[in-house]
Amino acid sequence: MADQARARRLAKRIAQIVASALEHDVKDPRLAMVTVTDAKVTADLREATVFYTVFGDDADHAGTAAALASSTGVLRSLVGQRTGVRFTPTLSFVLDAVPDTARQVEELLAKAQAADADVARIAAGAKPAGEADPYRKPREAEEDE
Repeated sequence: MADQARARRLAKRIAQIVASALEHDVKDPRLAMVTVTDAKVTADLREATVFYTVFGDDADHAGTAAALASSTGVLRSLVGQRTGVRFTPTLSFVLDAVPDTARQVEELLAKAQAADADVARIAAGAKPAGEADPYRKPREAEEDE
């Protein structure tokens, strides 16, 4: 088992190599709008998962996945040449869900902000149900005596 720091360094290097190879070495037009976002390597350094995003719709996602599957061998050989590790990890590509999740979170935050604005608008004209100062005060000695 390799240490976690080495696995992180190798994952970062793999992400850089794959991104550079997709830009310069692989000549598939379906890979034009691909961005490599992250890479993870298992503790034994045998498998690497590369996360990517694609600008476009579902058809573009499917085309990009097919193009990455067909160029996996070329990318793996480039990773092996440029990293110099004894065993080149197998590469698997996963569409990164972070942009979709971020969009959903932004929509939820916008709804919460709108609800907070409604509550603030309603509370602006509200009056207390009881006295203006609801806290008990100590009795004061009567000054007339």
